[in-house]
Amino acid sequence: MAEAHEWILVIDFGSQVTQLIARRVREAGVYCEIVPFQKAAEALERPGIRGIILSGGPASVTWTESPRAPGAVFEMGLPVLGICYGQQTMVAQLGGEVETSEHQEFGRAFLEVVQDCALFDGVWQAGEKHQVWMSHGDRVMKLPRGFEVVGRSDGAPFAAIANEERRFFGVQFHPEVVHTPDGHRLLANFARNICGCSGDWSMRSFREEAIERIRAQVGQGKVICGLSGGVDSSVTAVLLHEAIGDQLQCVFVDTGLMRAGEAEEVVSLFRDHYNIPLIHVDAADEFIGKLEGVSDPEQKRKIIGATFIDVFEREAKKVGGAEFLAQGTLYPDVIESVSFTGGPSVTIKSHHNVGGLPERMNLKLVEPLRELFKDEVRALGRELGLPEAFVGRHPFPGPGLAIRLPGGVTREKLEILRKADAIYLEEIRKAGLYDAIWQAFAVLLPVQSVGVMGDARTYEYVCALRAVTSVDGMTADWFHFDPDFLAAVSTRIINEVRGINRVVYDITSKPPGTIEWE
Repeated sequence: MAEAHEWILVIDFGSQVTQLIARRVREAGVYCEIVPFQKAAEALERPGIRGIILSGGPASVTWTESPRAPGAVFEMGLPVLGICYGQQTMVAQLGGEVETSEHQEFGRAFLEVVQDCALFDGVWQAGEKHQVWMSHGDRVMKLPRGFEVVGRSDGAPFAAIANEERRFFGVQFHPEVVHTPDGHRLLANFARNICGCSGDWSMRSFREEAIERIRAQVGQGKVICGLSGGVDSSVTAVLLHEAIGDQLQCVFVDTGLMRAGEAEEVVSLFRDHYNIPLIHVDAADEFIGKLEGVSDPEQKRKIIGATFIDVFEREAKKVGGAEFLAQGTLYPDVIESVSFTGGPSVTIKSHHNVGGLPERMNLKLVEPLRELFKDEVRALGRELGLPEAFVGRHPFPGPGLAIRLPGGVTREKLEILRKADAIYLEEIRKAGLYDAIWQAFAVLLPVQSVGVMGDARTYEYVCALRAVTSVDGMTADWFHFDPDFLAAVSTRIINEVRGINRVVYDITSKPPGTIEWE
């Protein structure tokens, strides 16, 4: 894809929020890719690159063997933006000095703009103060030749620096996170104005190019697509069907771990609405049987992933003549399933079969969404005409209800949770709050509580409700429901779901950098 567009390269030094840099640049209409610093030299040889961003990271430039950017980064005549660790390694590599500071800055800070520069053009002006998000223990103490200070904070005298002649910029703060309110505008400035990118990256152009690539890859071959019921695999299937029509055969593995009514919705959408060939496999007994008695959530994920492979492989053998396997792998799946730096981004989604199914199946892989983030997949789904109720669904991981059931999985507990979860979502929709919430779900806790219902003592499960708001899926806060809403939902669950006698609401937040809620 990058060869067809002007693009920005992000060199990753292990920051937990590196993905957000790429997302912000893409939001500006410019294609962007992330590569680990160990592979950056290869990426620099690809055509179309217009600028380079150096990410943050957990290392210290003062360490003897800390990671560095390839020297070519500073010799290609391309604009470079260093963020946090990226700023520090740029300074160190160009002859400046960085030291470990006794005055650390973590969290909200205020940047004083001391001089105008191209990075701030149209966003900030000299003499102003603006909120930014800091996360550093080291700081720049001496600038390389040709650099000037353009911004400072209480803990970082060189919080923003610029070499306008070479188009090199460095910031100690993180413009990619929502906690820096104007950060997205700074990144757009860098990509569009400093790097000169035209901004031709859109879902319409992606759709057209993806269809051509699929047709070129598949030819007249037959493709099997595994449907999970989620947005990713569904968009993959609809895109493939638009590209190759009846050469596509979808297989929907019903794990028995989905929410109420979701399996029926998937079958109806693909068979009735799109008329896409679909095999529906009810494998609930197999999945639930293997999960019974398993309490470790990581083990549950691995069991679900392995069982999916087994079931899918059996069904795939029944489809004669298939040459290709399609799946809804996304860019974060690819990134998170490989440790770039030995840092925090190691195998996050262990239930995903990134890279395809076992070699014994002898199928070539088609992954048309592997360059997209989740919000981009939703935009593509809308571009393809999928119903908004389907495209706008809250994220719900592949392991489904199995990881909303701490402790062992049984049919009885699944049914209790499924009913409570359905009531919760129904009330959220009735209140007009569904689209204001990024993710909401119920959890059946592995504890039972003594209560009195009517004239009888009960000993039943506790249900926890969770709802969060998020802009980027990387940071989030709990949704502030009205107490009357929570009271109404709790009353309905206790009255209508046998097996639950207490409902609690989880108000913990998700700090920057954590990956999942599960």
